[in-house]
Amino acid sequence: MRCVVVAMVVASKDKNLASATQQLLASQNLRIITSSDVTGVEIAGALKNVLAIAAGIVEGMNLGNNCMAALVAQGCSEIRWLATKMGAKSATITGLSGSGDIMLTCFVNLSRNRTVGVRLGSGEKLDDILNSMNQVAEGVSTAGAVIALAQKYNVKMPVLTAVARIIDNELTPEKAVFELMSLPQIFYLKCRLKKCKLGLGQDQDGLALVTKEVKS
Repeated sequence: MRCVVVAMVVASKDKNLASATQQLLASQNLRIITSSDVTGVEIAGALKNVLAIAAGIVEGMNLGNNCMAALVAQGCSEIRWLATKMGAKSATITGLSGSGDIMLTCFVNLSRNRTVGVRLGSGEKLDDILNSMNQVAEGVSTAGAVIALAQKYNVKMPVLTAVARIIDNELTPEKAVFELMSLPQIFYLKCRLKKCKLGLGQDQDGLALVTKEVKS
């Protein structure tokens, strides 16, 4: 058997429990990272499956590497926006249980959710895809929660909600691409909070994020 090196996250609000689990599971080939941000780990773990479907659609439609990078970057931001609104830490979403898991699920061919997306992007029907699989693609059922959460927490999530609409047969992959590319052009300006009071949000570095639509 080939020896591989793996890292994973154990999340619990009980630090003693997380530490005990870390000591129980850790080995020379398995690195365990503990986290108290249960919300962040759960949200990232659930929504990365939806994002992986989107990444698979891009692959199935042969939209190219640049499109793939842009889509996954946008999806990561959407997950972070929602997670932080729900009380999660931004660092969790950019860490192993966030970005790390997202990269694995979106870019590796063994990903069940990515496979569903590839086949959707290639023109297959969702029912046919699911009936032919002997494994569960969690992102299919999770997608329905995206729209509800986005509305509840007033977060714009165009990529992930587009996946939900494709799953619900409200939107074709081609139409989803058209709608996403038709969104208003945005430019981002960062300025220190002490000098700027127009920020619509705040990032980890204490910078205000000011967005403005670019009129074409």
